[in-house]
Amino acid sequence: MESERPIQPGSVQIGQVIDGFRLEERTHRGGMATLWRVTRVEGTEDHPDEPPLIMKVPRFLGGDDPATIVGFEVEQMIMPTLAGPHVPRFIAKGDFSRLPYIVMERIDGPSLRPRLDAAPLPIDEIAQIGVKVATALHELHRQHVVHLDVKPSNIMFRPSRASQGGEAVLIDFGLSRHDHLPDLLEEEFELPMGTGPYMSPEQVQFVRGDPRSDLFALGVMLYHLTTAARPFGAPTSVRGLRQRLYRAPVPPRELRAECPAWLQEAILHCLEVDPAQRYQSAAQLAFDLQHPEQVALTERALRVSRSDRTGMVKRWFRAIGMESRGGGGIAEQAAKNPILLAAVDVLGAQPSLLDAVRRTAQRLLDSAPGARLACMTVMRINRIAMDELVEADGSSRHVNLLVQLEHWARPVKQGNAAAGRVTLHVIEASDPARAIVDYARKNQVDHIVIGARSSGGLRRYLGSVSAQVAAEAHCNVTVVRDATPSGG
Repeated sequence: MESERPIQPGSVQIGQVIDGFRLEERTHRGGMATLWRVTRVEGTEDHPDEPPLIMKVPRFLGGDDPATIVGFEVEQMIMPTLAGPHVPRFIAKGDFSRLPYIVMERIDGPSLRPRLDAAPLPIDEIAQIGVKVATALHELHRQHVVHLDVKPSNIMFRPSRASQGGEAVLIDFGLSRHDHLPDLLEEEFELPMGTGPYMSPEQVQFVRGDPRSDLFALGVMLYHLTTAARPFGAPTSVRGLRQRLYRAPVPPRELRAECPAWLQEAILHCLEVDPAQRYQSAAQLAFDLQHPEQVALTERALRVSRSDRTGMVKRWFRAIGMESRGGGGIAEQAAKNPILLAAVDVLGAQPSLLDAVRRTAQRLLDSAPGARLACMTVMRINRIAMDELVEADGSSRHVNLLVQLEHWARPVKQGNAAAGRVTLHVIEASDPARAIVDYARKNQVDHIVIGARSSGGLRRYLGSVSAQVAAEAHCNVTVVRDATPSGG
């Protein structure tokens, strides 16, 4: 039958109908694939919420190019498993026996590539980009996928009225790996797969299952956006790629004096040779970029020059045998490095309840050595009326709350085990429950600990903050109850 005959990828043209999709316009022709704007020719009424569509058709160069074929097979396997705003919505795919293609949501916003050309960028914009990309990566990792080709052209931004665009969208999953699907690239190829400037040290050694590889690539992009230089150049050989195992990058502050210490700390933290020394989840990186004043500074922040020959030798020895080390499953790596939130009413709660919340938060922090704990209290403000931001003695209400929160958290912060893992936050809001829920969503919190005071007539009438948080939060919530009768 005519419709079932094989179609050569290079022969498709405008106006052609393939499996109910009409090719309207060729929007891009790259080395690996061609992109077509498409529309449905029938049955549109059955898909009222369908977004604008694009069809991706692979290009087979020099006959049947193995890398192109296998990479497209990988993308066809992985895309139907993905969901959420940080990936294009999958619509349909075509069989290799006739015409391989993927129909997906068309993202009309820009890619990150033009901003790379404009580097160095303002520090605030660099942090905003980093937060958006790290958030997208965290959601991808939670779906058991490591991207392994994170670079500016593979990052899109949904259209937005804001100057920096909307949410980051990851595209092109041809080199990706899924925890629960066959890794065809590992089975069929023996050379490193990726884009030279952005490949992690473990990818150079053909370790493909570690989500922290994506954080290394993001660190490379943040370095470039900050300094207008690539930390490891653009190598084209395996020998050149391997230099990143023992040659440290020039510290960003040497290339750009106004680069703040916290940003250099975050960038170099991403670029550690050993994945165990990097951020352990993309959510933790996003958290630091959103709260630069809370970044724990180490010697990384103080570096002013590249390490000497002795440092190179030490890095080389540390890299030996790294092929055998892994971070466990992709989603597991994110899950064992959670962000915890302790919502603490330092002014209104009874001491017994404050102690109970602290003990619960401490127990959760101790149970996950890679966890981060954000201690938060809400400073209530009026919706309309002017607020008194100072106490009767002239002191700042905000500062006083921060001091009390610091006092509450001091037992949790004590000891080297918690160093740099506990941060303090005072949020001003008229609706404490909404503020807690929004903060948790924005910072990709995995678990909230909140206290619930004993019931009373007013509380029954107005409802409780803890109940609202438990009902609306997108993550796990532990409500710690106070048995004290006068807890209010």
